[in-house]
Amino acid sequence: MIDADLFARELDEALKGRREIQPLTKTHGEFDLAAAYDVQARGIELRKRRGEKIVGYKMGLTSEAKRRQMSLGAPIYGVLTDVMRVSELVRVADGVHPKIEPEIAFVTARELHGKVTRDEAFAALQSVAPALEILDSRFAGFKYFSLTDVVADNCSSWRFAIGPLLPPRAVNGLQIRMSVDGKVVQEADSNAISGHPLDSLVQLVAMLPHPLPAGSIVLAGAATVAEPLRPGVEISLDVESLGSMRVRAT
Repeated sequence: MIDADLFARELDEALKGRREIQPLTKTHGEFDLAAAYDVQARGIELRKRRGEKIVGYKMGLTSEAKRRQMSLGAPIYGVLTDVMRVSELVRVADGVHPKIEPEIAFVTARELHGKVTRDEAFAALQSVAPALEILDSRFAGFKYFSLTDVVADNCSSWRFAIGPLLPPRAVNGLQIRMSVDGKVVQEADSNAISGHPLDSLVQLVAMLPHPLPAGSIVLAGAATVAEPLRPGVEISLDVESLGSMRVRAT
């Protein structure tokens, strides 16, 4: 039996203090996935007490490339809050060792719960958009942690930005290009996200222990590996039929 409150406080202090800690499994021993999600939920409660509001969820480890990069093996989810959303600027010094990756975002028009089909998920959408997620693990070196460690750490969630919101449309088979200072550094087909980006939404709804509320933002997961984020660079994302967006690191 783990002390989930203790684990959540350790991660929360590392988040607030912008410092690395050792993976929980190295410090406290192994624990299972259910316990990891319990730690994640308690950490979000600490943030809600500081005034943060849940605005959605993110899927993680949805692409083979990402699973290979992190040496982890199954899709997982984390929580997004209003404080995590940025527009055109992100302060690198507010984090520990942030990385950025290209995604597709959904906004739901109505509640979803349980087992839904891809068509039902699409019918529940309010909008779709290109998106960039900025990850930042609290664990030393951003590597050598277990699946349960990363889930407890809210799936390395830190910041995210969403491009122009568009009416629902096909999101499969789209070309995705992420550039740093005008040079393409990552390129992929959107089907690298769970085989079909909408399947990430289907998986999330099935995994959540409660309904996904209407108006939720959902990041479908990375199409490629993440790139280190350095001060002074501009990250641009182009997604076929969804348009472009940019974020500058300060």
